[in-house]
Amino acid sequence: MFGFFKRREEVFSKLIEEQASLSYEGLKLLVKYLETQDSDIAEDLALKEKEADEVRRILIDELNHSFVTPFDREDIFALSRSIDDVVDYADSTVSEMVTLNVKATQYMQRMATLLKDAAYEIYQGVLRLHKHPNVAIDHAQRAKALENRVEAVYREALADLFSGPEDIHHVVEMLKLREVYRHLSNAADRGDEAANIIADVVVKKM
Repeated sequence: MFGFFKRREEVFSKLIEEQASLSYEGLKLLVKYLETQDSDIAEDLALKEKEADEVRRILIDELNHSFVTPFDREDIFALSRSIDDVVDYADSTVSEMVTLNVKATQYMQRMATLLKDAAYEIYQGVLRLHKHPNVAIDHAQRAKALENRVEAVYREALADLFSGPEDIHHVVEMLKLREVYRHLSNAADRGDEAANIIADVVVKKM
C-alpha cells in the first residue's frame, strides 16, 4: 500500500519536472528566435508550447483522480499553471512579433536571455524540491533575482521607446514594440510566481 502511495506522489513530481524542463527548452528557443528570427525556430517553439500544454492537461487530470500528492494540491496546480504560463508567453511573444512584423531589439534579446536563465533555475528548483528543499529555495531565489533584472530591462526599454522622435511612424512602432516587451514582462511575472510557490512549498514541508 505504501508503495502505491509513493508511486502516486512520484507521478506529480515527474509531471511538474517535465513541465519545467519544457518551459526551459521553450525559453532557449525564444532566445534563438530573437537571434535569427527563423520561422522554423518559431514553429519549434509553438510545438514545444503545445507539448507543455499537454503535460499540464495530464497533470490536472491526475489531480482530479487522486487524493495523494507530494504537496498541497493548490500549490501543485498553481506551480503548474505559472510554469506553463512562462512558455505560453514565450510563444505569444514570437506570435506577436510575426503578426506585427517586429524586428528583435537588444532589449528583447537581453530580456529573453534572462528569462531563459530564470527558467533554468526554476527547473533546477523543481528537481530539488523533494530531496534537497534548501537547495530548491536557493534556485528559487536566483530565479527571482533574474526576473527582477528582466523588469529592469523592461523599464529601460520603455524609457528608450518614449525618448524617440514624435512622428506617427515612431508612435506606431512604439506601440508594436511595447506590446512585445509586455509579453516578455508577463513571462517574468509568471516566473517570479513559480519561484514564490517553490519557496512556499519548502516552508510548508519544514
